[in-house]
Amino acid sequence: MIQRLQSIYLFCASLAIYALFIFPIAHNVYIGTIPKTVKVTGIYEDLGGQMQRTTSFLALTIVTIIMGLIPLIILMLYKNRKQQMALCYGFIFAMIGFSFWMSQTVQNVVETARIRTENYGIGALLTSISIVFILLAIKGIKNDEKLIKSADRLR
Repeated sequence: MIQRLQSIYLFCASLAIYALFIFPIAHNVYIGTIPKTVKVTGIYEDLGGQMQRTTSFLALTIVTIIMGLIPLIILMLYKNRKQQMALCYGFIFAMIGFSFWMSQTVQNVVETARIRTENYGIGALLTSISIVFILLAIKGIKNDEKLIKSADRLR
């Protein structure tokens, strides 16, 4: 049911998660003398003027794909608003755990190097943006529930 506002929020939450494949979590992190970029797909180094993946994060990539599908699945459950809200709350907790896992992955990559604020990429904020979209979707689902209950009282 695309005409509902919370459907747009759930779709935007999914897009924010899939944007992790485009935007880096951390960039220009110098380990030794080579600048490295960390994405959910792996570690990229500047070799000969071209960015090449040197290390792959298969588990993180698969979980990112799954996390991006969950809001779309929640979107399709529009007939059962209570289940939709419960899944949204569960997804928020899963996103917090996923964000922690991403930050620990970046910390393990850089080990001794120090990450400054300017090294964080847009990808570091995308999970938070996704959580905000899910919270807005929950608000819309609650408004729908209130509307249905008020219509039932009028009958």
